Amino acid sequence: MRMIIIFILKNYILFDMKSKYSMKLLVLFIINLLFSNFLFVDEEVNVYTSRHYDSDAKLYEDFTEETGIKVNIISAKGKALIERLKSEGKSSPADVFITVDAGNLWKVQDYGLFTSIKSKKIENIVPKIYRGNNNEWIALAKRARVIFYNKGKYSYNDLKNINYEDLNSEIWRNKLAIRSSNNLYNQSLVASLITRYGEQYTENWAKGLVKNFSRKPQGNDRAQIIAVANNEADLAIANSYYLGLMLSGKKGEKQLSAGKKVNILFPSQNKHGAHINISGGGILKASKNYDNAVKFLEFMVSEKAQKHLVENTYEYPINSRVMPSKIISQFGTDFKEDSLNVSSFGKFNSAALKLMDRVGWQ
Repeated sequence: MRMIIIFILKNYILFDMKSKYSMKLLVLFIINLLFSNFLFVDEEVNVYTSRHYDSDAKLYEDFTEETGIKVNIISAKGKALIERLKSEGKSSPADVFITVDAGNLWKVQDYGLFTSIKSKKIENIVPKIYRGNNNEWIALAKRARVIFYNKGKYSYNDLKNINYEDLNSEIWRNKLAIRSSNNLYNQSLVASLITRYGEQYTENWAKGLVKNFSRKPQGNDRAQIIAVANNEADLAIANSYYLGLMLSGKKGEKQLSAGKKVNILFPSQNKHGAHINISGGGILKASKNYDNAVKFLEFMVSEKAQKHLVENTYEYPINSRVMPSKIISQFGTDFKEDSLNVSSFGKFNSAALKLMDRVGWQ
């Protein structure tokens, strides 16, 4: 916008060169425009994000280039940002909150901090099961919580009929690697079982699952995959995109080598389908730039942005017109996905956490 004003003034000057007095006034006017925030305010959108991908910065740059709207980023862990939003309340400068896991988005909505996203474009792209009540938050990408196995030890046919519900079987005693109970991805998996079967069934299932741990829960998702590659466990539960990161070489030669030894199994293909979680975002009720925030989220689910996401983070696209990265597509793209509304992961998060504590899931 400033450049447009300068262009107009510059052309006006060319037609008014005869008057030195007019020239002086125009020069003063231009200086005032360029340096006075009172007379001119840049279009902007303020984003709080707990996504930790450096590649997201390119998306924000592309959005600015396309719309002229500057993206201001505050980055921290999801829990810290949620506490900050609660503390700031109506005075928060944030327009958009982006985070991983539907449970986090549900919490922010439950605190009454989101407002409805009014966009037919978004509604036409993002399925209802990946939107919060009243469209107060939406998915930007999907991630499947799947089973990893060592290709040198098992074939696909050996395991293809496994369901999540089978993982508490004595067949897998001391053979399963999984993260600790304080991991939100695991909490959401347990919450999904509570949604479908109730607490009593899920608690009995979790008791058997804990008995099958090959070691005390430790490390991140990639650590579980590496345990399978090193034959420290037969099976691991982790998010699909972590193998994409390993196979991309971005995490070093050791992880690339480990990634080549394992395969992905999508569980519950003969039942409800693989557990799907999301990364997503919503617009804050305190937003001072609502229209810009809507444009930002519309851009994030556009084909251009989705292609960038899947090629750099190895998540699954929320936009059905976009295919996953080839690194992830090699493991299958036509698998059955669980159709549970992801809002339930937040609704039953507290129950899941208490249940996991009761069964000794450290």
